[in-house]
Amino acid sequence: MNTLRIGELLVDRGVIDRDQQQRILDEQARSGRPFGVLAEELFDISPRDVEHAWAEQYAAMAPGVDPTQEDVDPQLLDLVSRRQAWQFRVLPLKRSGHELVLCSDLENLPRALRFVGWSIGSACSFVIAERAKLDAALSRHYPLAGMGTTPPPPKATPTPKKKPGLARAR
Repeated sequence: MNTLRIGELLVDRGVIDRDQQQRILDEQARSGRPFGVLAEELFDISPRDVEHAWAEQYAAMAPGVDPTQEDVDPQLLDLVSRRQAWQFRVLPLKRSGHELVLCSDLENLPRALRFVGWSIGSACSFVIAERAKLDAALSRHYPLAGMGTTPPPPKATPTPKKKPGLARAR
């Protein structure tokens, strides 16, 4: 398996250039510190850019799933409130050994990872779904009005009919 490297992702996105990437790699070899932390410190790269590259790297290694076809453990649904599930686009699926397996989509993975980091008190891993499939699964397990479905068209408001023979006063 060919692993995506955060430095390559940041170069591909135009966040850093090849010279900066090499300087970070040299410092990483010397210090053993994470690439993203060094990019932030040495070149003032935003934590958000590093986080998105890290999430893309994670997603490339994570299995893809269709959460509408997964057997969701109903006992795990209480780990995340309805609001949190939709806000962070995260769906607890199952336990695999001592690890909780959650589902998110690529776009929302950085937020889901942050949320899980401060809210779930156990080891977690993610699987990745297409956004529409994740929304359909969230609608099923965490129904919330107006979320995950296309809103109905607005109702037509009838135009009041003028009564014949009445004139407006000016």
